[in-house]
Amino acid sequence: MSRENELAKIAVDAAFRIHTTLGPGLLESVYRLALPYDLVVEDCLILETKSVERQAPVHKKQLLTYLRLMDKRLGLLINFGSNLLKDGVTRIANGMPD
Repeated sequence: MSRENELAKIAVDAAFRIHTTLGPGLLESVYRLALPYDLVVEDCLILETKSVERQAPVHKKQLLTYLRLMDKRLGLLINFGSNLLKDGVTRIANGMPD
């Protein structure tokens, strides 16, 4: 398993605990207190957090642009606005095998 995938699993587990504790639908700023702003983890994984009713295509494009500009291979778009967190996590790869 790649380092990016290992970190992605840890990040999703942490996001799940936050979502379970706080629940869905709060303002992004509330979730960012628990999971700091959009960030780069160990210089290889980009996390982009949202708290919206529905992800828009622009959210995925935004993360892919970050990946390309920063020359990273993997990013997670985490939407805390989803009722079930599993429906709010999107994996975006930039030249990385699935």
